[in-house]
Amino acid sequence: MRKIKLFCAGGLSTSLLVNKMKAAALADNYDVDISAHPTIELETKGADADIILLGPQVRTSIQDVSAMYPGKKVMVVDMVAYGMIDGKTILAQAKKLLGD
Repeated sequence: MRKIKLFCAGGLSTSLLVNKMKAAALADNYDVDISAHPTIELETKGADADIILLGPQVRTSIQDVSAMYPGKKVMVVDMVAYGMIDGKTILAQAKKLLGD
C-alpha cells in the first residue's frame, strides 16, 4: 500500500482534495492511504510517506522538504487541478512520479 501525504498551510483545504483522490483511487483499484496535514506536521507525518504533496500555497518550501526527506518523492500540486479539486488528475500525477 502506498502512502500519499498532502501538506498545506492549515491542512483543511486539502481535505476536500483527499476525498476526491480517495474516490479516484477506489475507482482505479489503487491501494493507497491518502491524508492531509498542516505543514507544521511535516517532520512527524512526512516520514512514512511514499510521496509528499505540497499545496500550491506552500510551494516555496519544496527545497526545504526535499532536503528534510532526501530520497522521497516531493511534488507541488498543480495549481489549476488544486483549485478545481481535481483528485483524479492529482492522483495520476502522483502515481506517475512514483512510477505506478
